[in-house]
Formats: sequence, structure tokens, C-alpha cells
Amino acid sequence: MSSPAAATPSTGTDAAGRARARRAVVAASMGNALEWFDIIVYAFMAPVIQKLFFPALGDTLGLVVTFGLFGVSYLIRPLGAIVLGSYGDRRGRKAALTLTIALMTFGVALMAFAPTYATIGIAAPLLIVVSRLVQGFSAGGEFGSATAFMTENSPDRKAFYASWQVATQGASMFLAATAGFLLNTVVSPETLLAWAWRLPFVFGLLIGPIGLWIRLHMDDTPEFLAAETVDSPLGTTFVRHMPRVLVAAMCVGVATMSVYLITYLPTFAQRNLGLPPWSGYAGAIVAGLIALVGSPFVGRLADRVGQTRIMLTAALVGLVVAFPMFALLTGTPRVSTLIVAEIILGALMAAYFAPLPSLLAAMFPVQIRTTGMSLAYNIGVTLLGGFAPTVLAWLVTYDLRAPSFYYIGVAVLSIVGLVLARRVYGQR
Repeated sequence: MSSPAAATPSTGTDAAGRARARRAVVAASMGNALEWFDIIVYAFMAPVIQKLFFPALGDTLGLVVTFGLFGVSYLIRPLGAIVLGSYGDRRGRKAALTLTIALMTFGVALMAFAPTYATIGIAAPLLIVVSRLVQGFSAGGEFGSATAFMTENSPDRKAFYASWQVATQGASMFLAATAGFLLNTVVSPETLLAWAWRLPFVFGLLIGPIGLWIRLHMDDTPEFLAAETVDSPLGTTFVRHMPRVLVAAMCVGVATMSVYLITYLPTFAQRNLGLPPWSGYAGAIVAGLIALVGSPFVGRLADRVGQTRIMLTAALVGLVVAFPMFALLTGTPRVSTLIVAEIILGALMAAYFAPLPSLLAAMFPVQIRTTGMSLAYNIGVTLLGGFAPTVLAWLVTYDLRAPSFYYIGVAVLSIVGLVLARRVYGQR
């Protein structure tokens, strides 16, 4: 049975409709870029954050705790999805997007200017916790609201326009990895620990006000304005659409795992493979460029052949190559091997992730679309990706190939979800 989504109202001429869709992409992408830049920079800076905020715990335990705080932000994401997703279905996509980017900017500011443990003691890691919780809560509503805003403003080519969600993640990965590369090659270790680690977060703050201004000057979507709202989007979602939510959450797996494995590899390369600190960032730069450039092309293809066909192919490829890729990387740990591994992960990220936003949008009716998508996406990200760096930082102490086992398990789950999306919910 296909999703009972409302028919797209007329948005005027094709040219006017596509111009509106392009403006929607810009407005929605700014917040998405800020969200992912902050997430990726935190993961890339984890070894530095560990030294500055958890010096008493030692390198191994301190790194696990640092990545654990990275994961803590995901525990609150479902709450953000419930509150902000429901808000977007009741008050409009524009209202939700404006609120999420304001909260994100506040969370990044806390991170950028937090005093270290040497300055204020135990209060320093507590500020990091607050920053991660604010970021996680706001991110909980960002994906669903931004994806609904993009697809509902698009008269056609919905997969193409929604794929810019992933392209901007690629841009954020590229910028964050470039910052990590420069900070580990140009800046001295002493300067990096003293103050330079803050520079990427300060740069991220510039995105917030620009994105907020753009979102304030956009109209709401034609589909939302034409649809009848329901009194309780959350209640309707839980009572009538939870199977859709769970299947959609399964579909998120390979997308989120690809992103977080790429962000974990610089730390893995440095701490576990003995490679120079810059090496993982060099590979992540290339992976980010692949996602930035490749995602719109994958989106165009998805509009022609369907999302699930492309995603199933990417998941199967990831399932097959994960173990030999990590066996080669850990058996012969070279910079060139690491970069090849990150190129493969970047290609899998683009191929699998780019069709995902439009697939999730098509699975939910317009009246509960932001609630349904926000819940599905954040359940999937929290359970299958958010804690991956924490778990991997622990598992690799027993087997350096552990990331491949984790990836394979997530890929199997995503394949099952995609098959259910095709056969049960008609997403062909």
C-alpha cells in the first residue's frame, strides 16, 4: 500500500515552481550544513577535546567518554523529533526550521567558547554535555522539517532537490576535514591545544545568522498550506503510522553508519594504526567532495529509476566490501590505503544517502510528515549511527576489523527495511 500523501498543489509555471524549489534548497541547506559541520568537527577534534576536557581519564577511557558525549546528543534527538516535528506539522515547516537553526547556533556557541578543565574544573565537561544536548535536540527536528520543506516546495524532481540535504553534508564534511587537516599540519600541537581547536566552531557560528535570516524570509510550503492539519500529529503518528516509522528507521542505517565511520577514521588512523594525524583528514576531504558532487547526480537518477533500487544496490556493495576493506587497511596500514577506504565510504554515502530524504518524505502523509520523518530518521541515527564511534573506540581494542562487522550488521538491517518499504509501502 502506498503512502497516503497529499497530492502536490499547483505551484504555478514550471519555471516559477523550480525557482521556488531552488530557494527552498538554499534555506533548508543552511541549517543542515551547520548541524553536520558541528557534528563532524566535534568527532574530528575528539582527541584534542579529550585532552582539554577529560585529562584525568587517560587517553583510552577519555576518548571513549568524549565519543560517549558525542553519542549523548543522540539520546535527546528522539525528544527533539517529537517536539519539533509535531511543531512543524502544527505551525508549519518554516516555523520549525527557524527554531531549529536558532537552537543550533546557541549549541555551537557553547562549544566554541567553553572554558577547559584546567580553567573551571568539572564544570567544563558539563558545559560540553549541555552543548551536545542542545545540538541533539535541535537536530532532532532539523532533518524532518528541512526535507519536508524541500520536497513540498518541489513541483517535480523531488529526489534531486532533496538530495541536496546530503550534498550539504558532503560540503560540511569537506570543510570540517579541511579544518582538521590544516590544524594538524600548519598549527603547532601547543597552539592547537591552546586555542586553535576553537576556530572551526567559531567558523560554524557564521552559518547560523545567515541561515536564520534566509529562513525568516521564506514562505511556507504549498502542500502544508493546502492540507488540513491534525490536532495531534504525534498521536496520529503513534496510533496509525508506527510501522512506517520503524521501517523508515531501518532504511536510515547504511546512510548514518557511512557518515560516522568516515568521521571516526581519522581518530582510528591516528590512535590504532599509527598513521600521521593528517592522514584521516585527507581521506575525509575526498569523501566529502564525493558526497557533495555525487549526491545531486544520484538524486537525478533516483527520480528516474526509484530510490529503493539505488539504495539496495549501494547497501549490497557495502555489505560485500566492508570486511576486505578493513582487513586490507589494518593488515597494511598505509596512508594510501586509508584514503582509498574513505573514498569507497564516500561513494557509498552518496549512493545510499542521496535518495533517502525523498524516500522518507514519500512514506508519510503531509499532515504528519515532519513528525514521522523526524522520528524515523532520529531513531535510526541514534540506534545505528550516533553511538558507533563510542562502540568502535571500545571494540577496536579487541579487533581492529571491528568497524567492518558493525557496518555489515547495519547493512543487513537496512536491506530488510528497504525490502519492506518496497513490498509493504509501495516505495518502488
